[in-house]
Amino acid sequence: IFLPNFHCELNFIEYFWGAVKQYLREHCDGTFTALQDNLPKALELVPIETTQFRRWEHRMILWMDEYQEGLRAKEAKIKVKQFSSRKYTPIEEFLSQLHQQWMTNITILSNLLPYMEIII
Repeated sequence: IFLPNFHCELNFIEYFWGAVKQYLREHCDGTFTALQDNLPKALELVPIETTQFRRWEHRMILWMDEYQEGLRAKEAKIKVKQFSSRKYTPIEEFLSQLHQQWMTNITILSNLLPYMEIII
């Protein structure tokens, strides 16, 4: 696998190590002994289930898309940060809205059906 130099945002393992380092920052007092004690715990506790990898993959794809648009790292970082799941409708809510719109369209079409027979 080719990974460009200085672009850790395009490498899955960097997201894993970032999560490990976050855990260590929260649970270490800055001594080497504390690091030795907490590193095995951090490696065990950082979630590596499929959903976490999918999040990391999604973030990596966002970065790749911005680079393909021709943006440099600084501009790409801004664009990737703008894309946050908190800004978008959850899938369940989206599907509910889609269903309501579909039912509304069905109602409108059923009301228009008698007039369409006249036209035909």
